[in-house]
Amino acid sequence: MEKQNDTRSQILTTGRRLTAKQGYTGVGLSTLLKEAGIPKGSFYHYFASKEAYGCALLSEFMTEYSLRLNASLTHPDMDARSRFLTYFEGWREKQLSPNLEDRCLVVKLSAEVADLSENMSSILQKGVSDIIAHLAQTLEQGEDEGTIASLKDPRALAEMIYHMWLGASLVASISHSDGALNSAMDATRALVPAP
Repeated sequence: MEKQNDTRSQILTTGRRLTAKQGYTGVGLSTLLKEAGIPKGSFYHYFASKEAYGCALLSEFMTEYSLRLNASLTHPDMDARSRFLTYFEGWREKQLSPNLEDRCLVVKLSAEVADLSENMSSILQKGVSDIIAHLAQTLEQGEDEGTIASLKDPRALAEMIYHMWLGASLVASISHSDGALNSAMDATRALVPAP
């Protein structure tokens, strides 16, 4: 059983790296399996289809992302406002990284899989909802502890800021410039004021 998990994990790890560079549709199964060092016939032992593989890839990414997000937004040495802003500073750094694997798959694949796979789209949608819920909770904690000024609707604000960052990340990718991400960071600081 351990060998099976290792092989499946190898396919997903290789797929994550290739997808970060080429997108989901840009990675053919033969390329994926050659890079992973897995015999072609083995793929269907682990995944019923390329879509099932894509769902597994996104599910694994969202699980890992959720763990990192939770650690970031519950950091015991920072107040809630600092945790919120630090999360987006980290987003900015990762999206500007020359290592494409550092960048967020949600940003990379949202438009690509939206019409391609309802199942993959659902995984992304649930992941985004969870992220926004964590962000809203952090804003509420900041209000409660007095590090964030009173907000009209923390959930709506978290959603709007997250959407702004998705858009800024796409513009940064298109323009190969940090301008949109810097503007998003400035806007985030202004939208989440200290009291």
